[in-house]
This record gives sequence, C-alpha cells and structure tokens, in this order.
Amino acid sequence: MADIENVIIVGSGPAGYTAALYTARANLQPLVIEGFMWGGLLQQTTEVENYPGFRDGIDGPALMQTMRDQAERFGTRFITDVADEVELSDEPGGVHLVKVGGDEYRARTVILAMGAEHKKLGVPGEEELSGAGISYCATCDAAFFKDRDIVIVGGGDSAMEEAMFLAKFGSKVIVVNRRDEFRASKIMLERARAVENIEWKTPYVVDAFLEGNGPFERIARLKHVETGELEEVPMGGAFIAIGHEPQSEIVRDQIDVDDEGYVRVDGRSTRTSRPGVFAAGDLVDHTYRQAITAAGSGCQAALDAEWYLRDTPQVDTPAALAQAGDDLAESQWSPVSSET
Repeated sequence: MADIENVIIVGSGPAGYTAALYTARANLQPLVIEGFMWGGLLQQTTEVENYPGFRDGIDGPALMQTMRDQAERFGTRFITDVADEVELSDEPGGVHLVKVGGDEYRARTVILAMGAEHKKLGVPGEEELSGAGISYCATCDAAFFKDRDIVIVGGGDSAMEEAMFLAKFGSKVIVVNRRDEFRASKIMLERARAVENIEWKTPYVVDAFLEGNGPFERIARLKHVETGELEEVPMGGAFIAIGHEPQSEIVRDQIDVDDEGYVRVDGRSTRTSRPGVFAAGDLVDHTYRQAITAAGSGCQAALDAEWYLRDTPQVDTPAALAQAGDDLAESQWSPVSSET
C-alpha cells in the first residue's frame, strides 16, 4: 500500500496552496492536483493591495506563484491537470480515489479546494476587458476607480452591498438590473436607495462592454428589456455582481452540499460529510470570498487532515473497517448533518 498518499489536495489558489504548505511542513508530502489554470481567481487579478505582508501591493499571479513556490520548497508535488473524477470512501480510515486523465491516485485524506467562479454575463467585451475595467470584486478593486463613474450589474443583496461600498469611491454608481423589481431584501434595497450618488437603470441589461476614448474610460452599452433601445453609458469601470458558482461538480453526488452547490462543513471545522475529506476556500464560503480568508481555511483544512491521520488508523478489510468504526465513535471526527 506504499502508493497511497497521505494527502491529495484538489485545486489550488490561496486555500489549496496554503493547505499544501502546512501539510508539507508536517512532512505529509502532499500531492496537489492544481488544474491547468492554477492559482484560482487571483490569476485574473492585477494589483492586490489588501493581502497582508505586501506593503506596496503585489500582482495576483505573482502572489500565487510565491505561494506555490513556498509550498514546493517544503516538498509539495504538483500535477498541472484537472481531476476528472473522485471516489470518496464513506468508511473512517478508508482510502479515497482521485482520477486524473488516465491515471489514478489514492489517498488517506483529500482536501477539496476547487474554489468558485464568478458568474459572467457572457456579453461581447467582458472577457477582453476583464481586469482592465471589468471586475468581479468590489472589495478587491474599488480603490482603482476613485472619483469615476462606476456601473454595477445585479439586483441581489450582494449587488446592493457592493453598490454602497463602491459609492464611497466613485463619483457615481449606476446599478443596472434586468427588472424593475429587485431580488435584494427590502432593507438592503432601502439602504442602497438612500445613498445619494447611486443611480438606477431598470429594466436594462448589458449588451456589450466597449473601450472608451482614453485608457481609463470604458463604455457599457445597455439595452432596454422591453423596447430594445440601446444606450451607451461612459464609465471608469463595471462590477459584475450576479453571484458565484462553486466548482463542486465532481463531488456533489458524494458529499453534502447546499442548494447552491457549496460544500457543507461541520461547524467551524473543514470536515465534510465523508471521513477524511475536508473542504476549504471559496468552495465553502458564501460570505467573505477573500484571498486571506481562503488561505486561513486552507490552514484549517491542513490541520484537520493532519489530526485525522494522527488519530485514524488506515483500514482496508471489512473486519478492520468495522472495528475502526467502533473505535472512532467517540473520536473528534463527526459527519456533517444534511440538516446543517
């Protein structure tokens, strides 16, 4: 059974690489299936000014490279490919299987860190101007649009929160929503409407994003939902706030997830509904979705995995599995209730 890994980490980004760093320093020799687009959403970010330790800021890709290099320094191994399928054991002490292309890898513990993707509008110009006028994180990028007109697209609570946050920086914030009614709660909508420099464009959708006349000018071409009339709105930039999509497809039929697909964890831990399987980062985080919080949960997942390996004997026979189940009845591990 020498080919069984202690830890396989599926995914990268701040959560995956921090989990790799901690498990590597614990001499667990982690294997990271980091994906082709390794580094997570920060690979799509230019300047990161709110990550501790970098007084003058750092480019998102440079931060991810630094994290990766640090984990590699302590013995982390990487496979730059995507995990196609996983088979997660439901027995304490069991072995999990991760399939990558035509290869199979087995491990006593798995840390899931696949993250979440921003939902996109899918309109012309969005991809081309992403990171150059189009953003998906107000907390990350608001300061770059100081004293400029800003468009925000969305109608939920998150969009209202981001609109109010952006209003502190921009000269004007224009909220674009496809309906006259909003999905946001009444109290959040009332708070946003009370902000003097927030304006409203309904019922409109974004038809396209265009470059403007200068390096800091962009244009949102809006279309009226009912009449089809087009209108061009000059802006410094736009924020898309229509939600996130957790990348949990390969495990949704094996572990507990919520209605939106976020992986459920047990209380303040990173334990999932399968013993020896842990989850961290934006894959579990509805609320904060920051690099620093993802890194923190990656640390938690690494420690949870380390403690599980310390306290849980590996078993591979029916009798041993039954005995292990009895032995672990009073241990730290407990499954996540589907009602959590």
